[in-house]
Amino acid sequence: MTLRFRPDGTFRVLQMADIQDGPDVRDDTIRMIEAAIKASDPDLVVFTGDQIRGYDPAYIDTFLRRRGEHPGAKVRLVTEVEAKIRGVKRRIAARRDPDAAPVDDVVTLDDLLDDTRRKVRDTFGGFLGPVISAGVPFAATYGNHDFQCGILADEQDDIYREYPGCMNPADSFEPGTFAMPVESSDGSGRIAMSVMMVNSGDYAGKPDENDAQYPRYVANSRGLDLADSDGYGTPSEQAIAWLGDVQRELAARNGDGRPVPAIAFQHIPPQEFYDCLTEVPAWTPHAVEGARNYAGRCYVLNHDVCRPGSHLGEAIGCADENVGEVDAMLDAGGYFALFCGHDHKNSFVGHVNGMDLGYAPTCGFECYGPKSRYRGVRLFEFREDNPRAYFTKLLTWGDLVGRYSSNEVRVFFEDHCVTGAVGLRDELRRPQVLAGVALGTAAAFLAVVRALVRRPRRRRRR
Repeated sequence: MTLRFRPDGTFRVLQMADIQDGPDVRDDTIRMIEAAIKASDPDLVVFTGDQIRGYDPAYIDTFLRRRGEHPGAKVRLVTEVEAKIRGVKRRIAARRDPDAAPVDDVVTLDDLLDDTRRKVRDTFGGFLGPVISAGVPFAATYGNHDFQCGILADEQDDIYREYPGCMNPADSFEPGTFAMPVESSDGSGRIAMSVMMVNSGDYAGKPDENDAQYPRYVANSRGLDLADSDGYGTPSEQAIAWLGDVQRELAARNGDGRPVPAIAFQHIPPQEFYDCLTEVPAWTPHAVEGARNYAGRCYVLNHDVCRPGSHLGEAIGCADENVGEVDAMLDAGGYFALFCGHDHKNSFVGHVNGMDLGYAPTCGFECYGPKSRYRGVRLFEFREDNPRAYFTKLLTWGDLVGRYSSNEVRVFFEDHCVTGAVGLRDELRRPQVLAGVALGTAAAFLAVVRALVRRPRRRRRR
């Protein structure tokens, strides 16, 4: 399938981040995708990871905290609790002699994985439905939760290719990392720009080293995800090298030796995203505390480098290690922007180090995130004569559908979810939350005082 600029010299891309849902994709999420496609008429849709809510109770039988573990062996406590609330019962795979005769009432790991594959297809079919109905090509890369359902990225790649319009190539050196050249509108075959997908990894470290890390993250707002890891992952060494190699290949294809203008999409942001922020005192309204390497410091957006309408809603969840991805892009030439997902409440776009670094917030309604009206999809419009001077905006639920979703109670909880001391402090830096807590505390204090004042005095005994 060939991507090409329109006769009017434009090319439109929709970035959809962090759908993060189970087999029954929420109607609001599908409604959001439908409305965004209708409003923007895109030429390409890119999914930038965590399409699968790998820790969903639906996948409890084959859940993986980390690659390399036995499916279903180490299920997160929050998943166990959610499974009990939903009435989901675990099925344990029997370990039996492979040479023995099959038994009908024995559930094997293969049976459980087959069931998970079916559920993954149900998830894909849910959020891809509006894209396929509109006849829009799509591409997908992977985040830190996709694989946790038990079906790894290489097999998920095969499943994606079962759907019409999938741009994920079967011959890429790793799933989720590939280029999609966009040809010029004149039909000459010249590559006018390229859309790059990069697999940013999932978690760092080795599975057998994780359990000792737990105490370090107990009080961390990301503890539920990082308690069993050494932090988030990074693009592979091969992916970093590929960033330059693919530009040389595209330049050779054009025959002019020049790198083509390129925008890259991935899930986990690199450390350079912190360069879009300014460190501020801890009591600054709307400030957020940094994560891991940046813990103990508070940040707000640097509006000198960020575009109008940018929003910082949570810490940037980057890896502990900087593998030089942004430097590799700058060295290769041609790359003008890198956009990510992962941090559901962030939607800023900043220009630092000679590149645009930006986010799309979550467009899903089954995961944590901002208020309903701020969840959305990011639209890009590129011009053939100068792809670097692109236009981008958020198409939000509030703009496309309405102020409220079908389950505002859940969204309220997801917006104010606190999993540790850091999250609590970030919440108290939100002026409306702080005002609400102060008023509630004052009201409770006055009620206690009033009750004490009205308390009848005991009569003295004669």
